[in-house]
Amino acid sequence: MARTIDSMDELKTWIGKEAGVSDWLTITQERINQFAALSEDLQWIHVDVERARQESPFGAPIAHGFLTVALLTRLVRDAVEIRVPSKLLVNYGFNRLRFAAPVPAGTRIRAHVTPNSISDVSGGAEVAWGVVVEIENHAKPALAAEWLLRMYF
Repeated sequence: MARTIDSMDELKTWIGKEAGVSDWLTITQERINQFAALSEDLQWIHVDVERARQESPFGAPIAHGFLTVALLTRLVRDAVEIRVPSKLLVNYGFNRLRFAAPVPAGTRIRAHVTPNSISDVSGGAEVAWGVVVEIENHAKPALAAEWLLRMYF
């Protein structure tokens, strides 16, 4: 269940603290193949199951790093539901983004979400979200990022 936050004042009380953790999401080979087709990144390490088993240092196909990034919207929404009335929510980019470990096909990931800061911008606010994407039963996270989202009122 997502943590519900009903106001900017309430969101500010979470700055620097983990506000939520998403549900687990399985990264299937089918999802990887769909992303490969969409992104036109058909490198064998992602889509050739047999070759990846035999030749990859990971022993299996792995998800694209950008697939994990693309899933941040869902993962963060699963972790924290912001019910602040706004006209528009815009992805503004990243201050930091690192792919710390590969995500093998068939594994599950989830996001740990922390609002790092909130800044006023013309017509709205910018939230810098700290996001760490955990891989189930792995010591290193798949991804660590500071993601900038802007809310316009």
